[in-house]
Amino acid sequence: MANHISAKKRIRRNSKMEIVNKVRKNRVRSFIKKVELAIEKDDKKLAEKAFIVAQPEMHRSVTKGVFKKNTISRKLSRLSARIKNIA
Repeated sequence: MANHISAKKRIRRNSKMEIVNKVRKNRVRSFIKKVELAIEKDDKKLAEKAFIVAQPEMHRSVTKGVFKKNTISRKLSRLSARIKNIA
């Protein structure tokens, strides 16, 4: 158990930020799922629209420190490649 005031404050802050970061992660995942559902339906226009909406949200998660830069870059690259392969 923490004894210093600053350590106790840090514990409170970490628990609050854990909740915030979980919300941010779930938000990004839901945007990714929307793109993947459109890809599964073979609807290229819908997939492109969903991808355009998902991109800034994914990049925002990088700036907030929820995901690493390369992780989001990889996910965006793979999603765009799958969208391009839709006939």
